[in-house]
Amino acid sequence: MSVNRREFLNAGLAAGCAGALTGATAPVRAAAAGYRALVVVFLDGGNDGHNCLVPIDGGYADYQTSRANLALAKSTLLELPGTVADRRFGMHPALSPLVPLYAAGRLAWIANVGPLIEPSTARQVLDGAVDVPPFMFSHPDQSAFQQGWTADVDQSGWGGRALELLPNELRHPLAAATMGTQRTLVQGRRSAVSYIATDRMQYWGQADLRDPSSAYTQRLRRMASWRHANRYANEYSITLEAALNDSLRTVEALPDLLPTDASFGSDGLGVRLRLLSALLPGFKANGLRRQVFLVGRSGFDTHANQRGSEPGTQDAQLSVVAQALSAFDAATVRAGLDGEVTTLVMSDFGRTLRPGSGGGSEHGWGNHWVVMGGAIQGRTVHGRFPSLVLGGVDDGDNGRNGRHVPTTGTDQVGATLVRWLGLPEDRMLEVFPNLTRFVARSVPIFRG
Repeated sequence: MSVNRREFLNAGLAAGCAGALTGATAPVRAAAAGYRALVVVFLDGGNDGHNCLVPIDGGYADYQTSRANLALAKSTLLELPGTVADRRFGMHPALSPLVPLYAAGRLAWIANVGPLIEPSTARQVLDGAVDVPPFMFSHPDQSAFQQGWTADVDQSGWGGRALELLPNELRHPLAAATMGTQRTLVQGRRSAVSYIATDRMQYWGQADLRDPSSAYTQRLRRMASWRHANRYANEYSITLEAALNDSLRTVEALPDLLPTDASFGSDGLGVRLRLLSALLPGFKANGLRRQVFLVGRSGFDTHANQRGSEPGTQDAQLSVVAQALSAFDAATVRAGLDGEVTTLVMSDFGRTLRPGSGGGSEHGWGNHWVVMGGAIQGRTVHGRFPSLVLGGVDDGDNGRNGRHVPTTGTDQVGATLVRWLGLPEDRMLEVFPNLTRFVARSVPIFRG
């Protein structure tokens, strides 16, 4: 039968617990031993990368002209140290907590990334000479496509597929987890997704999973072990058992007292990353080897009122994101996980370079992403930064609105990350079939 066991129980197990939801470049080789975790922070809605990473050299004039009322004053931009391919860049002032990480080589930008079927130029897109992803500019479809959906009946993601193909010694339960409602990236073809909740994790009703002697906990475990002649009832029990086991593994990894750390902030993203930072050392100590986590934050569909200090503006939200990311990086270092945790910040798509009519921007394509951690080749901007001229060489929009055609494909970035996790090169095309069309199958975001 084709029923996904954890999906079968998804609605019934949402009770505040960790259960089941059901190229041509040198490869980065994963060590045979040790722990590695990839944390993907997904900014849902289409974060505007144009105002996150801004040229402060001669390219600023093009930016200022094209962005008009959305342009950040040059004097407010946080200058990044050094030059990249003779270019100088600044960051949005709200991202100030990330500047020291960039300066220390722990953070890098990847310029103009997005989903590609094949390498494409703006001219080729305008001429209809290349295949482009389906359902462009649709939030749910592009979110899924960025996370690995290939527009067919297989709705798995690149993180989940890669985990299933790792060498046996690196595989284990609780490898793919989400901390929100999205899960495509960590969904495998044959395995399900674990859900890590942020509230009352150790309690299933009156059962305290930290207390195996509790009568309620024992009853719950007995119920999960039942098997039935009716296949639907049996599937329920099997899924309940898998969900309970996930929860037990997660609770086992929790410290006795979850640390209070105000540096993460009180926003939902900060709460989730604070919890994850407390769990990672426990997962490692319990023998888990490779994990991929999907952590989301919504609110980036800024068609109107993108600038300003109100909570829904991009300006205000970037401050929240930067604070949480900086605190998370510091926590992993304190926990002795430096170099073992890599964080990728991505979004469903970028925004148009040209402002919209409501003081915001419209759905775009290519975007600038962040990658962070001790293993990162930081203090640089990977890939090719696009022209910021409306109708310029990178503008794939007939209306000259500045919808940049990506110059680096999502698959190239994803392949680099799962290679770091230990995916063998000869299994790479099973995860990223479109890479057959790319000469370069990775991005040099890791050291060594």
